[in-house]
Amino acid sequence: MLKGKTALVTGSTSGIGLGIAIALARQGANIVLNGFGDVDGSRAAVLEAGKDSDVRVAYHGADMSRPEEIEEMMKYGAGQFGSIDILVNNAGIQHVAPVEAFPVEKWDSIIAINLSSAFHTTRLALPAMQAAKWGRIINVASVHGLVGSAQKSAYVAAKHGIVGLTKVTALENAAIGITCNAICPGWVLTPLVQKQIDAKAAEHGISVEEASKQLLSEKEPSQRFTTPEELGELAVFFCSPSGNNICGVAWNMDGGWTAQ
Repeated sequence: MLKGKTALVTGSTSGIGLGIAIALARQGANIVLNGFGDVDGSRAAVLEAGKDSDVRVAYHGADMSRPEEIEEMMKYGAGQFGSIDILVNNAGIQHVAPVEAFPVEKWDSIIAINLSSAFHTTRLALPAMQAAKWGRIINVASVHGLVGSAQKSAYVAAKHGIVGLTKVTALENAAIGITCNAICPGWVLTPLVQKQIDAKAAEHGISVEEASKQLLSEKEPSQRFTTPEELGELAVFFCSPSGNNICGVAWNMDGGWTAQ
């Protein structure tokens, strides 16, 4: 379905980003990976997913807090494959603390990586998409782009900002074949969430399994984690002909979290 298209996925060497990259490769898209994780392992997984379509995979290690490195990455991706047709903004970090004790440097880092990086990739990807009259921008927000949780001020602020950026980008480009949408997952068992589970287990002197159950029971009626594979299939849907008129949505996949 996506043969001949190129997708750049930030934060894609593990977790949600890797799940989306694999799903897009399975549909024939060439992939530009980015992140600080296991590059060789993620590259191999994406190549395996796209082997039937002779998918090519490139990697750029841009620090998503640095606009100049983001610009280099976007130029690199276009140079490798001719254009960036699908942009997935997934890079993200987390820190937990009350507002009055939140470290300023952590706030700045989270806003830079979780929000500002998506602005920079988007502004750089749009001219080629506009010239081609086709493009897909998928912003991985969070349920925390729709609701708040205590001690996550920077993350919640950034993810709400991502939803706002999604809507404006969609409005500005809806008439020329470019869609922009946000995915808002609930709990996904990624390295980022695993750290929160481990911290909860240590704080309360309980097993990691019990901490996982408690985490889910606090927020998610389905009592299960969303998987990177499920999120990847949603990204594929946004890129399919069936997604041609889906513009500016914040699509939650949260097990009922925001239905409460």
